[in-house]
Amino acid sequence: MFSFLHRFSSFTYLNITQFLGALNDNIYKLLIVYFLIQLLGIEYSHEILASTGATFVIPFLLFSAISGTLADRISKRDIIVMTKILEVVIMGLAVCAFAFQSIWGSYVVLFLLATQSAIFGPSKYGIVPELIKAEKITKANGLMTSCTFLAIILGTFLSSFLIQITMRNFVVSAIFCTFIALVGMVASFYIEQTPPAGCSKKFEWFFLREIYHSLKIARAEISLLPAILGAAFFMFVGAFTQLNIIPFAMHSLNLSDIQGGYLFFLTALGIGAGALLAGKISGKIVELGLVPFGAIGIAISAVALSYFSDNLWAVIPCVTLLGVFGGIFEIPLDSYIQVISPKKSRGQMVAAANFISFIGVLLASALIYLNTEVFGIASNQGFALVGFFSAIVAIIFAFQFFDYVTRLIATILSKFHFNSHLEGCQNIPDCAVLYVCSHRAWNDTLLLLSAQRRRIRFFIEREQSHTPWLSWLYRLLRVIFIPSIEPLEKNEQCLEAILRDLQKGISVCIFVENEDVQAEVARLQSSTHFNTILGGQNYPVIPVFIKKGDKTAKDSWWSCLQAKYQVPASVVFGKIFYSGNPSTLQARHEHAIVDNEEN
Repeated sequence: MFSFLHRFSSFTYLNITQFLGALNDNIYKLLIVYFLIQLLGIEYSHEILASTGATFVIPFLLFSAISGTLADRISKRDIIVMTKILEVVIMGLAVCAFAFQSIWGSYVVLFLLATQSAIFGPSKYGIVPELIKAEKITKANGLMTSCTFLAIILGTFLSSFLIQITMRNFVVSAIFCTFIALVGMVASFYIEQTPPAGCSKKFEWFFLREIYHSLKIARAEISLLPAILGAAFFMFVGAFTQLNIIPFAMHSLNLSDIQGGYLFFLTALGIGAGALLAGKISGKIVELGLVPFGAIGIAISAVALSYFSDNLWAVIPCVTLLGVFGGIFEIPLDSYIQVISPKKSRGQMVAAANFISFIGVLLASALIYLNTEVFGIASNQGFALVGFFSAIVAIIFAFQFFDYVTRLIATILSKFHFNSHLEGCQNIPDCAVLYVCSHRAWNDTLLLLSAQRRRIRFFIEREQSHTPWLSWLYRLLRVIFIPSIEPLEKNEQCLEAILRDLQKGISVCIFVENEDVQAEVARLQSSTHFNTILGGQNYPVIPVFIKKGDKTAKDSWWSCLQAKYQVPASVVFGKIFYSGNPSTLQARHEHAIVDNEEN
């Protein structure tokens, strides 16, 4: 028996542990809602939902920073085991609270359960890079998020199902939750021991100072702070949907409170599907270009949900798509936070992200209360308001992640336009690169964007005039034209702009008119201005060779369709040169690879 249990990986047991914890959280959150509605009356449903939502989120605000520091000081595996033991104790208290029909007791149990989850959170996410390889993090996060929302699905279903089959016997339901907690505790024992991160940072009991310090660190990393804020917005939308769906079902669709609980599992199902889809599209990298598209989808789905609020058959696909686009929006952000956060402060960074995220949850509870008690806004109109907020967020992230969006669009267009073949991808290091490529046509930019996964800027020698639409496209891609009267190797302004992009971690492609790319690389390296500005920085320089063929007739109908609309093309990345001392760059590059593997 025990040998069979050891066959599974530590990540599998981590996933089981967090799945059962999320399942328990969601069962009990709805159990207490049904419990309080039974005691106080259905007319108090809005106040009950707002108060339970606030009670659950307050521990995350109070203890996220402390738990993040704890995760960086001691083994994350030990914290996970400790919190799962605590969960069993808390569920035992839940049985007592329901047995004595104690309103305050049930709120205290909810607070303690949230406290346990707050301590568990930073270790749960922070341990993932310690258990699996860096290139699998995005898929692992997609799997974890899918399992989390599968737990939400089952939790939403089981809470309503338990109430029905036990005829509202909350004690029996709480005993079932205790059993789930026991299984989760046993699963946590099989997660492999991980060493402490090596952080000696002292606990900051004034947690706002700690959160502020972590956010300052996040601001120094490229796009990390926007990713944290985006994750918080997702939590706001998810919490609002969960809190608003029961009043929405009762008032707009004339369903019962339990039937409204069943309706929410469609949203959770959609989030799980969207998370898997985002992981599939992203592959081995973090695809931030998906974020604005996810936000647009949330906006459209929320507005449609409001518009078709009296039609159950229209509501079902709307709430499902709301979840799908939510998953597409969230997964790249979560993955980016984990990958980019510095290793020694990763727990604190995740804790800060949790703190900001649960401010979003608290705002969702506040919005529910304001809509119903202050402004008199109906629950279906609340979804329209969330759709409006999502549209604004989509615009903001479209600008913030503009480079990622254009690269994603270029990749999609390239897949349609070219039947491309890549060679020499192993020559591309995991850092900003200076590419030198011969420029023949505008669609060379599509090939370069789709052939590598880093943000990229283009510098083009302007030897010919362009049509208005092509000039607009180049502006969209932030192309910088090099005046023909002053060659690049003598243009200090362009060389300094190239250096600034490389220092930001953005790759640069110089499109030259000369077919002999190797000669162009040699010309740059022999330039005094190039060596003065870029020579001391030791950035890799890679020549790129693009070849395009002609469309040819094929035998099968699918091959004919491809041959008719796709141009065969090959992109070859040549041997690495260096803008400075090769040995210095090689040492720095090897160090960067080691850091990346550790992160």
